[in-house]
Amino acid sequence: MRVVIDADGVLGPDAYEAGLVQLREAAVEVVASPPASLPERRREVELILDEAQLADREEYVGLCSRAFGLPAAPGVVTFISRGTDDDARGVLAGFGLQAVDVERFTEDDDEVVRVVLDPEQAMRVPEGRLHTALEAALNCEVRIVVDTAARPGSAAEGAP
Repeated sequence: MRVVIDADGVLGPDAYEAGLVQLREAAVEVVASPPASLPERRREVELILDEAQLADREEYVGLCSRAFGLPAAPGVVTFISRGTDDDARGVLAGFGLQAVDVERFTEDDDEVVRVVLDPEQAMRVPEGRLHTALEAALNCEVRIVVDTAARPGSAAEGAP
């Protein structure tokens, strides 16, 4: 949810930074421009809220008003959708592929999905097309890995 914190552009850089600190100390996840990049008017911050928190949006607007010492107003609400592992498998199925594994983890505060394919499947579709489709469906970083141990006739499958 975006919150307009300085409609007239009167907030100085120090007060702006202090307000951001107050929001973060209140355990609010906030995305904000650096002070040098602020527009002259209608300055806003973006709060990352889940759907339950969004019900209390007036409380968050009030928190911003107190943090910055100026009247704040609710702005645009944008929903972020993160795809599931089943969504990843669905994209793969659309290309006629099946993953050896789909693993989700966090790295440097970013969500990453690692998709493991066997070599035969990996050769059937250009990696760039597959990568683009997976990123669009999952809305996060995607890493495609070819599992050479899954090669047909390899020791991993019991071949001598």
